[in-house]
Amino acid sequence: MNVLDLFSGCGGMSLGFEWGGFNTVLATDIDINAKETYVFNFPNVPFINKDLKEVLKSDIDKLLQNKKVDVVIGGPPCQGFSLANKKRNKIKDDPRNKLFYEFLKVVNWYKPKAFVMENVKGLLSMKNGNVIKVILKSFEDIGYNSEYKILKASDFGVPQNRERVFVIGYLKKIGLKVEFPKPTVKTYISVEEAISDLPIISAGEGADKVNYSMEPVNSYQEFMRLDSKNVHNHVAMRHTQRLVERFKAITNGKSLVDVWEEHGSVSRGNPSQKSKIKFSQNNYRVHPNKPAPTIAASFQSNFIHPYLHRNFTAREGARLQSFPDCFEFKGMRTKMSWEKGLSQYQQIGNAVPPLLAKAIAKEIYKKIGNV
Repeated sequence: MNVLDLFSGCGGMSLGFEWGGFNTVLATDIDINAKETYVFNFPNVPFINKDLKEVLKSDIDKLLQNKKVDVVIGGPPCQGFSLANKKRNKIKDDPRNKLFYEFLKVVNWYKPKAFVMENVKGLLSMKNGNVIKVILKSFEDIGYNSEYKILKASDFGVPQNRERVFVIGYLKKIGLKVEFPKPTVKTYISVEEAISDLPIISAGEGADKVNYSMEPVNSYQEFMRLDSKNVHNHVAMRHTQRLVERFKAITNGKSLVDVWEEHGSVSRGNPSQKSKIKFSQNNYRVHPNKPAPTIAASFQSNFIHPYLHRNFTAREGARLQSFPDCFEFKGMRTKMSWEKGLSQYQQIGNAVPPLLAKAIAKEIYKKIGNV
């Protein structure tokens, strides 16, 4: 069965659906670095690197080459979703309604048996809960029964307490009830279990390709290392000595605010004065024996390694997202504000964890496999 991946990013959903038995026939994303990562890891999948608002059905048809689309997946950004448009339930290009309607448009073009839409938890409270109602009604208007649920990544073997909303829908005419996957693990995977076999490096050390320094010590690490002979994207950021001293003072479960008086950030232009801006998740040292907090797009500076005095490498973040070591990330490792394209860290943080996507894929495959 075939999947079309919209707003694919680097390919977390595609990978999970391939693990779940599906074949990805096309992906689209506007970001150039996400495209570079995607096409490297899925060399046989056609990719459209354009704003979906500019993509015509004929553009997709040309690349599909008459392949049937069984499922459409993706995570359209819904920030700034408008309820003002009186014709909001029509399938139309309307920039006021952002990109949800582009996702809806493609679902309407191909009428797949099912779709999966991923988004942040905040979607449920937008406009006092009216946005999710409009979304479900919009899918109903084009012939789908759909439901939503918050799923926690750690329930599905991902070493991370990430929670995201998933909307799953089935064509009304095939008469399937929407159900969500049940947790696949009884014991959560911890940060240490996820990354302890990776080469130990200090701030400023590492390389884009290094050898493993030890054998895997658990089944998660064995799974992560399938089809991989080396470690990629394992480069630690350079830190000033002042920052390293701060990290040394922060214990597991604590962050910058806990050492503010001695190690707090200083005001710009006045290093003798402490900044008044505090963020509780800045420089948070994770617990080694628990799943990680949410690995967001900004995780390059949010978290400190459980033992070492540095931030996570991109590969460690990828492990915490359940990307296997054979999955390489392209584009700049970190980025400055003026640089275009997503960094490797941002690609990883924006992705749907592949193991979570796999659980959803298997549930859908079970439903539509014989339809």
